Amino acid sequence: MTVELKEPEVNVNAAAPDQAKLEALSGKVIGDVAGAVSLFMSFLGDQAGVYAAMDKAGAATVSELAAQTGLREKYLREWLSANAAAGYIEYNAKDETFFLTPEQATIFSREGQPMCMQGFFQSVVALYDQHEKSIETFRTGEGRSWGEQSPCMFCGVDRFFRPGYAAHLTTEWIPALAGVADKLQAGIKVADIGCGYGSSTLLMAKQFPNSTFFGYDFHEPSIMAAREKAEMEGLDNVFFEVASATSFSGTDFGFVCIFDALHDMGDPVGAARHIRENLAPGGTFMLVEPLAGDSLSVSV
Repeated sequence: MTVELKEPEVNVNAAAPDQAKLEALSGKVIGDVAGAVSLFMSFLGDQAGVYAAMDKAGAATVSELAAQTGLREKYLREWLSANAAAGYIEYNAKDETFFLTPEQATIFSREGQPMCMQGFFQSVVALYDQHEKSIETFRTGEGRSWGEQSPCMFCGVDRFFRPGYAAHLTTEWIPALAGVADKLQAGIKVADIGCGYGSSTLLMAKQFPNSTFFGYDFHEPSIMAAREKAEMEGLDNVFFEVASATSFSGTDFGFVCIFDALHDMGDPVGAARHIRENLAPGGTFMLVEPLAGDSLSVSV
């Protein structure tokens, strides 16, 4: 990694900082740095299988966990100590054991549960993995395609969002739309735009076998992964194609959806227009987006 250093231009007329505010901000930043390091440590533990081993074993010593994971005690002890200091795991000084509370296990270990955060951590690590590209993009203003992200990003995003879709999509979100579930049961054409690895598309295709589902994404490797998943599931009512949100093929869709992707699109208005033009009469467009404010001036 190469870091370019430049001599700062000192403004001699700048006001001196308020010492109390400076110390408060410094404390916050140090806390943020500690959080960033703890997040990376959590990612290491996930990838090395330590959290999974702890969840299975219960309270265990460093030696016991080393035997279960195949990791060196020296490194494992440092990792466990850092996680305990961060509050990610617990330490019992009486018998020198480490363990996960049910809450910690849910967040750090239990894959597939909506509250498990490891996919989120993986996505953040992927951002740092491509930091040089990010710097260049920021300097030039030329933009960067989603497909130029670290491969770790795509699986991390799917890993984070998939449990939420499994928990809510077919049991809460679709039933909340008047008449849509009945149409899907009877059989209609469905388009899932920006489908990524196809997790949302496959969930719907399994729940509504009489409907035909088309997953579109302009990232070819994601579409290939989605096709592999569909083949493994043995589903014959779902198809995945490489296409952008403003150019996907097909007409007369009774149901079109976008899950957590519109905010990443270069032309969201154009995407919405293309969807409207290809909806069947009486069709429904469902949009799921993260909760965010419209302006910095909005009070929290």
